[in-house]
Amino acid sequence: MTSTGKIYKSKIGLEIAIPLALVIGGTWILLTFQEPYWVGTVILMPVVLFIVYMFNYTHYTITQEHLIVRGGFLVHLKIEVKRIRIIRETNNPLSSPANSLDRLAIIYNENSSVLISPKDKHGFISDLLALNSEIEVVYRKKKA
Repeated sequence: MTSTGKIYKSKIGLEIAIPLALVIGGTWILLTFQEPYWVGTVILMPVVLFIVYMFNYTHYTITQEHLIVRGGFLVHLKIEVKRIRIIRETNNPLSSPANSLDRLAIIYNENSSVLISPKDKHGFISDLLALNSEIEVVYRKKKA
């Protein structure tokens, strides 16, 4: 880990990317049948740029003292590593700074939590455990 921390990119799940692509693509096709034809593209371009931005700028940084959760310009959360109590694997679909439903619930302080989806979950968990060995890790049960 560098002095600025180790950055973990968010995993991009097909379960989120495909429906978004279908909705945006379908809407664009429908709007291209309306005159003037270029209006659909102009309307959807900011939406597409926003989604691409969010997919590229959702990441998690582990420093010596903090877990920093970034979800583009919308989310900037700084959590003290020593305050993290539990890391739990989950598929919870609640809105969060995570680009996949393959998520980790980070439970900290008394009742605070955030859902994230680091691409390298095991490396992410190992780095946090190296800084705070008191963290309880709860893995999903594998189906037989």
